[in-house]
Order: sequence, then C-alpha cells, then structure tokens
Amino acid sequence: MLISVNYSLKWQFTLDHKYQWSKCGKLINVRTGNIIKKAYNSGSIGYWLNGKFYTLTKLRSLLITIPKEYIPF
Repeated sequence: MLISVNYSLKWQFTLDHKYQWSKCGKLINVRTGNIIKKAYNSGSIGYWLNGKFYTLTKLRSLLITIPKEYIPF
C-alpha cells in the first residue's frame, strides 16, 4: 500500500535551500523528503540543521519566502 501526502511549501532557509517550511508549519528536507522534528536543547526550542542548532527566534530572521520561478510556457 502506498500513501502520498502533498504539502504546499511557503518559506525556505536562507543558508541552505533544501530546508523548507510548509504552510502548516512542518519543516521538510526536500532532498530526502524527511520531516524534521523540533528539538529541545539547553532550554531552547528549535531545529538541528546541518549539525548546528537554530532556535525558533533566530530562524525567523533567516527565513525567506520561496521565490516564484518564471516558466515561459
């Protein structure tokens, strides 16, 4: 049995574009398709991205909306 789920992605991480957030707030690694969970580290809540811990407040300044690509047809 195969179940597929589609997410519409809205934001991406400025330092590495393979990490993108959906409209519902889930962090997805688009290269592997894995959903990354929030982590608790030293009294802070955030995500481990590329071996470095980013808190939620620090991440907000590092997110940009995904730019639309021009498709001529």
